[in-house]
Amino acid sequence: MKPVIDDVTSYIVQNYLSINVFDINDYQPGHSVDCVIFGYQDQELKILLMKMKFGEFYALPGGFIKIDEHIDMAAQRVLHDRTGLKDIFLEQFYTFGAEKRPSLWDIKNEKGEPLFEQISEVNPELAIWLEKRFMTTGYFAFVDINKAALTPDIASASCDWVNVANIPELLFDHSFIVQKCLEQIRIQLNYLPISKSLLPETFTISDVQKLYEAIFGIKLVRSNFQRKFLKLDILIRLEKKMTGASNKAPYLYMFDEEKYNALLQKGIGLI
Repeated sequence: MKPVIDDVTSYIVQNYLSINVFDINDYQPGHSVDCVIFGYQDQELKILLMKMKFGEFYALPGGFIKIDEHIDMAAQRVLHDRTGLKDIFLEQFYTFGAEKRPSLWDIKNEKGEPLFEQISEVNPELAIWLEKRFMTTGYFAFVDINKAALTPDIASASCDWVNVANIPELLFDHSFIVQKCLEQIRIQLNYLPISKSLLPETFTISDVQKLYEAIFGIKLVRSNFQRKFLKLDILIRLEKKMTGASNKAPYLYMFDEEKYNALLQKGIGLI
């Protein structure tokens, strides 16, 4: 289904896509970055989505690459601009370069007119720049939701954390980007600092299991998971988490960072 927008298009064209806001001479033509930013809260794996000012549409945080900027730094800039966070785990996972990637031509107003035509009327130079084939390089990041200070970009009404199990249809090929990202994370999971990046400083074994279940979208056998995770010898056991009867209260743990980082280099080998 191709997205349709209303007359708010004129606002976007004149404000977001204006040469006064976006100077094409500052950016690399034909290439952009898109970031799949993960957080974990209330036993749900979530990603950060931008709710557009036009229509009920969502997209991934992303942006263009400055002429004098390394592509990794462009992704770091997007991450910082949207979350206010720095020095966060961020990794490139795939470049999307299909010959006919979805573009602004696929977004139309209620009259069936492409948004691109309205851009051409307001800013012909920008329209020519955007009309060329664009590739995008995908990055994924793991952030602490409680530390993130979300800031929408000029085209977005808000930034929202959305459960990966309930992602709405996204603009362009962003749904495919998210799908590809999750596939890559599941393949590389033993070499990624998933647990340390997404769990709080102290946690229960059940918390770890819920995180892994959210990533894989499946239920794991509790006894097997607990046995394998404790056998890794990367945890420091703390006091019990007093939620009821003391004999049933689970222990709290924290990671032994030195052991965790050393094992991560070899591959955790849990799943």
